[in-house]
Amino acid sequence: MALPSHILLWKLVLLRSSAVLLYSGPAGPPTAGSSVVSESKVSWAAGSAVVLRCQSPRMVWTQDRLHDRQRVVHWDLSGGPGGPARRLVDMYSAGEQRVYEPRDRGRLLLSPSAFHDGNFSLLIRAVEETDAGLYTCNLHHHYCHLYESTAIRLEVNDSPVAAGAYWDGEKEVLAVERGAPALLTCVNRAQVWTDWHLEEAQQVVHWDRQPPGVPHDRADRLLDLYASGERRAYGSPVLRDRMAVGTDAFARGDFSLLIDPLEPADEGTYSCHLHHHYCGLHERRVFHLRVTEPAAEPPPQDSPGNGSSHSGVPRPDPTLARGRSVINVIVPEGRAHFFQQLGYVLAVLLLFILLLVTVLLAARGRRRRGYEYSDEKHGESWRKDMNAGEPAVATGDQALYKNEDIQLDFKNNILKEKAELDHGLLPAKNIDLDREFRKEYCK
Repeated sequence: MALPSHILLWKLVLLRSSAVLLYSGPAGPPTAGSSVVSESKVSWAAGSAVVLRCQSPRMVWTQDRLHDRQRVVHWDLSGGPGGPARRLVDMYSAGEQRVYEPRDRGRLLLSPSAFHDGNFSLLIRAVEETDAGLYTCNLHHHYCHLYESTAIRLEVNDSPVAAGAYWDGEKEVLAVERGAPALLTCVNRAQVWTDWHLEEAQQVVHWDRQPPGVPHDRADRLLDLYASGERRAYGSPVLRDRMAVGTDAFARGDFSLLIDPLEPADEGTYSCHLHHHYCGLHERRVFHLRVTEPAAEPPPQDSPGNGSSHSGVPRPDPTLARGRSVINVIVPEGRAHFFQQLGYVLAVLLLFILLLVTVLLAARGRRRRGYEYSDEKHGESWRKDMNAGEPAVATGDQALYKNEDIQLDFKNNILKEKAELDHGLLPAKNIDLDREFRKEYCK
């Protein structure tokens, strides 16, 4: 009973794990820098609209994950050295597979997941004598302009002992017994042949500007463009408003920079960097821009005579055409400018805090001195009241007593004195003992 094709494929891969496998990767790893493909000098007048052309058909965004038939693999067989090659089978990234000879249908197989795992090996289910020859595995990426090829020689014999694979110094040689299956290996797992990474995340374009006298490694970034639609602009707002790139740049491959209007301060070197990490594309186009003075307009034709025009329209002031009196200076904003402004704000805040603390301390000291003065004043008053408290009370009582006008009507003095004793309102009597003693002595 015949085994399914995918089981045969995996069994042959396990049996031939010690065989030599050819890995055909990209031409080289993408470099960090960009290779200069063009360099030109342009000169424009101030005030005009400038277009710096930067175009590349290789940067057209096609999204390989949508299987747009940009990638294709096909196997060819050449009967002998210098002989014509015939197409055996081919397959596109969309999964469409085509076998050219009717007798090879069902006998030649390619993995349906070849463009996902990078395994483009060809399986021959039963080798025949006419299958011997030189096989080539051709990988084409039309969008990225990449073409890679791998060669394998197949030998057919009747001895199972002679079956095996070896390297002849240029290519792999596979010896297979007649009637046995054969696996012609072609593996390439580079990003460009698989769907491991999205294409739109691998494309970026940016514009740089070098003022006169500034080297390339210290250029200022102007724009960043991504295939996903994201855009970033740098520099001052005045400069950003005058520079633009088309919104459909990745759809047309046109990343030209428009500067409108052009000013004398825009003079310098501009660079258009094209990076396509998916395709291994790193290019740079350089433009040396020189700004000239705008052409002066011819004066209006005046009538002869007194030099005045018949139209009655006042002529422009001739002093305005002598030259420009305004110099536009664009200072790029950087990180140092931000920290300088932040330092000013922090210094002002610190001075305010110190002033507030000083005012609070002064108010607290004045309040404390006020409390001490009040306590001293009240203490002296209290001591005076204590020293003169008893006489004051007596004087007050006497005054109260003197001020009282008791209107009593008594028949004699004995009743009056008795009533006063009951009320406790008798005035204090001053008895002079010496006088009383003298009275008694004189008697």
